Amino acid sequence: MQVHANKLDELDKAILKTLLADARTPYAEMAKKFNVSPATIHVRIEKMKTAEIIQGTEVIVDTKKLGYDVCCFIGINLNSARDYHSALEKLTALEEVVEAYYTTGAYNIFVKLMCRSIEELQHVLIDKLQAIDEVQSTETLISLQNPINRNVNP
Repeated sequence: MQVHANKLDELDKAILKTLLADARTPYAEMAKKFNVSPATIHVRIEKMKTAEIIQGTEVIVDTKKLGYDVCCFIGINLNSARDYHSALEKLTALEEVVEAYYTTGAYNIFVKLMCRSIEELQHVLIDKLQAIDEVQSTETLISLQNPINRNVNP
């Protein structure tokens, strides 16, 4: 039996909300809170994993404490739309690129970069990103803070 995102019932949504708040919440604790058995919680979570609604868990690190003080977003214009795949391959090889989006509008690709300093950002822009043959132009937006950072509400 496959679970689809639009077929989640209230218990599934409550389980997801609990896991989003703390992925380490014990099944027994959720079972008690929702007045069901731990086995029910386990089965529901496994069904959501099988349906790829839950795709895993992750460790969230404080990037500032790791020395990454500069977060920026870069809009990238490619020479041609056909350059997308090769440009994406080269962007993937840059460890400073932590997210990438294929977008409509002003840019072909929009990336999020994390660097330790403005000097490092300058190096990445000039010697790495703008050195990619497929890149025609870029626009850099430096993030001053990240006041909202959350998952969707199931």
